[in-house]
Amino acid sequence: MTLPFFANPDAAGNQLPIAMAHRGFSLEGLENSKAAFRAAVDLGYRYLETDVHTTSDGVLLLFHDDTLERVTDGRGKVSELTAAEVARVNIGGREPVPTFDELVPELPGIRLNLDVKDWSSVNSTAAAIERHRVHDRVLVTSFSDRRRRAVLKLLSRPVAASAGVTSIALFTCLGPLLPGPAFRWLMRRVLSGVHALQVPARRGGIEVVTPGFVRRAHGLGLAVHVWTINDPAEMRRLLDLGVDGLVTDRGDLLKEILVERGGWPPGPPA
Repeated sequence: MTLPFFANPDAAGNQLPIAMAHRGFSLEGLENSKAAFRAAVDLGYRYLETDVHTTSDGVLLLFHDDTLERVTDGRGKVSELTAAEVARVNIGGREPVPTFDELVPELPGIRLNLDVKDWSSVNSTAAAIERHRVHDRVLVTSFSDRRRRAVLKLLSRPVAASAGVTSIALFTCLGPLLPGPAFRWLMRRVLSGVHALQVPARRGGIEVVTPGFVRRAHGLGLAVHVWTINDPAEMRRLLDLGVDGLVTDRGDLLKEILVERGGWPPGPPA
């Protein structure tokens, strides 16, 4: 948690919980659009969660799905379309699909949590980070541990990273079962190069984020970020557990709670 990405101090230099806007902030469903990202920044968010896919001609898009149908007025698989073809469609019929190259210069100082959605985006994600020299401003994650590691191997400098599904499942299931020393020995190897565990609060009836989960993560120097939390009572509960960050669609509600708790960062992003 010592990498620059995680630094989120108050005026006295104390670390604050990280508030992360999930695909930006849009109550109209304009997820992963420039309008949603700008709206989150206008609220005061320093961290944006987003997803990346790559077009057939190698352009890195900030887009969640592998196809256009759900959120745009277009059709087709992103990886089979050119950037020019994607540029002709709009999110919610209103907002163009943004590229990494467009967004990064427009939002200087903002930190991006990048979920690498497919193997075709491994090279393009690494190349974009290198091109813009934003190693301190990104966290690379993926449901696939192999895909995340593949991106990291292509980078000239370390970046923050979150574990994939398999590693998190091992951490969650083995934590209560193994003796502490054995668990820590194993997890240091499984989670090599990982700095955060980004997890749901619960999954399939299993309570993932428990006091023990948070304690074990912190014992290994790992941050705990919980997604996607939109209920104020759940936000308060998780913050009381000591999690290090929350990912939310309701940036407005999370900001209100953090302000009332003295946990909202002062001033504009660095």
